[in-house]
Amino acid sequence: MKTVIRILPLLLIANLLMAQQAVQKIYHPFTGTLLFSVNGGTTLARTDYKDFAIDYQGQAALEYFLPTYSKSSLGLKAFGTFLFLNNSDARYTPNHVRTEITSLGGALIYNLSLGEVIFPQLSVGASYNFYTPKGDDGVALPAAPDVTRNEINYNVDFGFRIPITSGLIFNMSGGIQISPKDNLDNKVRGTDNDFFLNAMAGFSYAFLGEDDSDGDGVIDSEDECPNTKRGIRVDKRGCPQDSDRDGIPDYIDECSGTPEGVKVNSLGCPVDTDRDGVPDYMDICPGTPSSVPVDEYGCPRDKDDDGVPDYLDECPNTAKGIPVDKRGCPMDSDNDGVPDYIDKCPNTPRGVQVDSAGCELRKEVENIPQFETPPVTPVTPSGREFILSGGATFAPGRSDILPSAYTELDKLVLVMSADPRSKWMIEGHTDATGNPEKNRQLSLKRANAVLDYFAERGISRLRFKVRGVGADDPIADNSTETGRAKNRRVKIIRTE
Repeated sequence: MKTVIRILPLLLIANLLMAQQAVQKIYHPFTGTLLFSVNGGTTLARTDYKDFAIDYQGQAALEYFLPTYSKSSLGLKAFGTFLFLNNSDARYTPNHVRTEITSLGGALIYNLSLGEVIFPQLSVGASYNFYTPKGDDGVALPAAPDVTRNEINYNVDFGFRIPITSGLIFNMSGGIQISPKDNLDNKVRGTDNDFFLNAMAGFSYAFLGEDDSDGDGVIDSEDECPNTKRGIRVDKRGCPQDSDRDGIPDYIDECSGTPEGVKVNSLGCPVDTDRDGVPDYMDICPGTPSSVPVDEYGCPRDKDDDGVPDYLDECPNTAKGIPVDKRGCPMDSDNDGVPDYIDKCPNTPRGVQVDSAGCELRKEVENIPQFETPPVTPVTPSGREFILSGGATFAPGRSDILPSAYTELDKLVLVMSADPRSKWMIEGHTDATGNPEKNRQLSLKRANAVLDYFAERGISRLRFKVRGVGADDPIADNSTETGRAKNRRVKIIRTE
């Protein structure tokens, strides 16, 4: 019994801690409730009489449960009980004793909520008993020496309650009542005190309790959202929980964890006005047209990093660092067709014809009579073949065009420009001195150098074919210096 009494303060402290630490209020059906209970049941005594039989008891009680917001609840109980204990023993006179007991008592109740159906309950208390042992004839027995007819007993009961309606509750319990003496059977024998077991069932009617109509765990008087659907988690106000405070309750929020203050749609997801997959609060470029690929900041992709997004960039592979215009193409300030970053003459007047470096074409070329200078020599009556002397056009063993050849080449540019539909073949030739493969490679490089010159002056490369013949097609004797000089040449042939 002492152990039970020690446990009661611990239960009280635990109940208070649970209530304080609860993150969310929990509705307990018995919170703040006054109950009137009527119970009946059986008794089974253990006294100095060795044989005992079941008898009955009745009890009326008034209970009050303290307000709580946790699963456990504490209550106070005042009760009155009327009961009988039935004992027999052939060794004693009388050999049968039936003790009538009337008691008034009080108890501390610990009630636990297991959902909304069943509520286990433990009560511990004490009662002041008035009892009368009677014999077979129902006459009260005279008190034996050292036997009293009243005393304080200790009561421990365990049971459960099942609410039937909001006001009516079914009770069942079982317990023990322990006497500190040995008086219940009107005999004082041995060293063991008397006690008896009991089992009861009955009903309670609730007064003063508060309801939770929507079953969300918040009593109606504090519930700001009284019609919340069952099963939806609510906050302390009884409204659906909104963990990220975006105005959309968790049970329909498809984007939980949205930063506070961010504008969301009806599903709780951050608004994405331009529908580019980047929410407005992270979108640096909020007006991007739909279907345009964007980066993590919601801005159109710009692969060449020139400041012009790919979907507007007409020159998407511009090298890094080159200034571009609004189309994403390299800047051409003087509008001569040569971008600024390679234009060696950036301020050429508008309309002036320029070369590949952006500089004005030499004026003297325009006034040079066609084919008056020896290095370019027509070899056929029709004038469809022209030969450039290797010695006058290239340094020995090199493919760089000498400045002395520019004049003759510019004459050919005029011929080619005069008929834009004409097509040409450029053949490189060498003498037979040295390694044949190296000669062929040198002849091809020289032919390509001539092609580059024409292309830089505006003649389309598509109009040309190029061959490196090497020493395979001599026009003179390679055994003499004069013959070898003639064989070192570039032949330009009009094919169409």
